[in-house]
Amino acid sequence: MAERSFVQEVQKLRQGQGDVFSGEGILAVTKALLESGVSYVAGYQGAPISHLMDVLADAQDILSEYGIRFENSASEATAAATLAASVNYPLRGAVTFKATVGTNVASDALANLSSGGVLGGALIIVGEDYGEGSSIMQERSHAFAMKSQMWLLDPRPNLPSIVQAVKDGFDLSEASNTPVMLQMRIRSCHVHGQFVCADNQHPKYTVKDALENPTRDVSRIVLPPASFLHEKEKIASRWPAAIEFIKQRELNEFFSEDADDVGIALQGGCYNTLIRALNKIGLADVFGNSQIPLYVMNVAYPLVDDEFERFCRNKKAILVLEEGQPNFVEQNVANILRQREISTALHGKDMLPMAGEYNTATVLAGIRSFFERYEKIAPQVKSAAKQIRIPTINVAAPLIEDLEPEYVNAAEPTLDETVHARPPGFCTGCPERPIFTAMKLVERELGEHHISADIGCHLFSILPPFNLGNTTMGYGLGGAGAAALNAKASKRAISVMGDGGFWHNGLTSGIANSVFNRSDNLTIVIDNNYTSATGGQDILSSTALNPTRSTGHEIEKAVKGVGVNWVKTIKHTYDLKTMTKTLREALTTNESGPKVLIAQSECMLNKQRREKKVVRNNIAAGKRVVRERFGIDPDTCTGDHSCIRLSGCPSLSIKPSQDPLRTDPVATVMDSCVGCGLCGEVSHAAVLCPSFFKAQIITNPNGWDKLRHRVRGWFIGYLQRRDSRRREQLSF
Repeated sequence: MAERSFVQEVQKLRQGQGDVFSGEGILAVTKALLESGVSYVAGYQGAPISHLMDVLADAQDILSEYGIRFENSASEATAAATLAASVNYPLRGAVTFKATVGTNVASDALANLSSGGVLGGALIIVGEDYGEGSSIMQERSHAFAMKSQMWLLDPRPNLPSIVQAVKDGFDLSEASNTPVMLQMRIRSCHVHGQFVCADNQHPKYTVKDALENPTRDVSRIVLPPASFLHEKEKIASRWPAAIEFIKQRELNEFFSEDADDVGIALQGGCYNTLIRALNKIGLADVFGNSQIPLYVMNVAYPLVDDEFERFCRNKKAILVLEEGQPNFVEQNVANILRQREISTALHGKDMLPMAGEYNTATVLAGIRSFFERYEKIAPQVKSAAKQIRIPTINVAAPLIEDLEPEYVNAAEPTLDETVHARPPGFCTGCPERPIFTAMKLVERELGEHHISADIGCHLFSILPPFNLGNTTMGYGLGGAGAAALNAKASKRAISVMGDGGFWHNGLTSGIANSVFNRSDNLTIVIDNNYTSATGGQDILSSTALNPTRSTGHEIEKAVKGVGVNWVKTIKHTYDLKTMTKTLREALTTNESGPKVLIAQSECMLNKQRREKKVVRNNIAAGKRVVRERFGIDPDTCTGDHSCIRLSGCPSLSIKPSQDPLRTDPVATVMDSCVGCGLCGEVSHAAVLCPSFFKAQIITNPNGWDKLRHRVRGWFIGYLQRRDSRRREQLSF
C-alpha cells in the first residue's frame, strides 16, 4: 500500500492534443513518456522519485492500452539492465531510481549499456536529491555521466521544460546511440504547474515485435575486441552527434544575451533559485525577466564549446553556478576559454561555497559579491552589530538609580542557536521501536555489541533514545557490513536489515554470504510488509493481495533455502518479552552457523492509512467502533521516565505533577497514541511502575455498552464515597 494513491490523478494522462495539463512534476514525466511513444518502463522506488513509481503503478491500465510494459524492478541494477532491450531493437525504454545511491547500485549495468550503445532511445530518470532534501552521502550523478560518457539533462524546474526534456532525451539518445540521464531534482519532482498536451503515442516498435523478430549485433556486446572500439566510437561518433543535436535542437537556452558585459552560466535545475536571487537585488522581475545575460545549460553534460564562446563574446566576466564539489562544469569551462583564447574572467567557487546546497540565500550572497566586484550594484552597507543595553549592578549601592548601563556589541544569534534540531525518528506506534527496545534491555545483561546498520526506517535507531548502530554501508548491506567481524569471541556481531533491503540485496550479499563463509553472527530482518521508508510499496513478502504482482513469499523460506539452520520468526514485535527472550537466545546459543531473527509486524503508518478510512466510514454509518488507547495514572507514575528513554514514542511526553510534595514532572500519553501498547510493555519489562492503563473508546455504543458504563460508574462512585468516609473517620 503506497503512502499516496494517484488513481484519480492518472486519469489526466488521457488528455490529448491542445488540452492543458495541470499537476505535479512526476505526473508530467509520466505524461511525457506516453507522448514519446515509450515501449517499456521499469524502476526502483527511492526519494525523491518514489511517487513516479507509484504513478506508473496506478496507471497500469493506461499503459497497457498502449502496449507499454511496466515493471517494479527488484533493484536499481535490475532496472538499469532492463534497458538492454534497447541495444538491438528500436525500442524506447525508460527506467527510474534514486540518485546517487541508485546510480551506484546500477553502475555495472549502466557502464555496459553506455559502452555498447543503444539503437532505441534509452532514458534514465534519476531523482537527484542533493542538499538539505537528501538523506544520503552528498554526491552527484554528474561524475558518473562523465565517467561512462552518458549525456546528462538538467532541465529548468517547470512543467513545460521537464516534459520537453523527456522528449528531447529520447531523441538525443537515438541521434547519438547513447543512453541519456534525466536529472529530476527534488523540487522538480514535486513542482506544480501546467503545460499544453500532445496526443499519447503508441510505440512504433513494441516488445512483442522484438520477441517475434529477434536480432543480434556482436559489435554491441561488451567483449573484446568490440569493447576496445566502443571507447573510440564514443569520442569519434557519438559525442559529435550529441553536440550537433544539442545545437540544432537548441536544448540550452540564452536569456538577455546582450544585456550586459557580465553574465551567469548555470545548470537548468538552479534556474528558479537564481531568478529569485536576482529579483531580490532588483536585477530580475517576478516573471523571470532578467537584466543579466544568462546561459542555461539544460544539458549539463556534455558542454557545447561553441555556445560558451558565443556567450562569453564581449563579456568581461562570467559566473558559473554549479552545486557540489568537484566543480566539473567550472573546470570544463576554464578549459574551453583557455583553448579558444577567450580572455573573459571566470568565477565560480571563488564566490560561491565549495559544497552544499545552493538555496536562495547562498546564491544571493554569491551573485552580490560578483556584481559588486564588477560595479553592477552598489556595495552593500554593512549594518552595525546590534547594540544591547546591559545594566551592570553596583553591588555597593542597592538603589535602582545606581545601576550604570554598559553597552556591548552582540551579534545576531544564528539559526542553530534559536531553533532546536529535529532529527528523524520512528513514527508513533512503529513496530520497529520494540525491536531496539529489546536490544537495549539485552545489552544491560550481555553488554554492548557491534551493530551493523542498514538503509531504511530502522536506521533511526542510531539516534536517541536507542543510540544503536556502528556503521551503514548501503541498502541491504547490513549483513555484509559485519562480514569481517566474524571470529571466536565472547560476543557476536549483530546485523540489521529491512524486508526491502533483504529482497534488494541482502539475501545474497548478507545471508547467503554468511552461510558460505560459516559466519556465527546474528542478522535481524525487520519485516513490516512494505518498503516503508520509500513510501510503503509492496514487495515479495508483502501480505497484501496485489492484483498485478506476486506477493506473500515468506522471508523465512528464502533464508532456509540458502542454508540457514537457526531461524526464528516473531510475528508480533510488540510482544517485548518474547522479543527480548529470542534476542538473548540468538546471542548466547552454542549452535554454530549464522543466526537469523525475523521480526514481523505491519508498518503502523500503512495500517493507520487503511484502518482510519474504515473507522471513519463505520462511524458515519452509525456502527459501533472500539478504539484502544493507553494512559498513565499520574498518582502512580514515579517520574523515572524510563518508559520514554526506552521507547522514545512521540506520543509520550511529560506534564507537571499535581502532587505538591513531588517536584519531578510525570509522564503522560498524548492524543496521537495509536494503542500499540509498547510503553506499558517497556515499563513492565524493565520492572518499573504499574502506572500504565489501557482504555477503550467506544463510538456509537450499544445498549450493553451503556449499561456497563452506568454499572461501572455507580460501583466506582460507591468505592470513592466509601473511601472518602473512611478518610473522614481517620482524621478525627
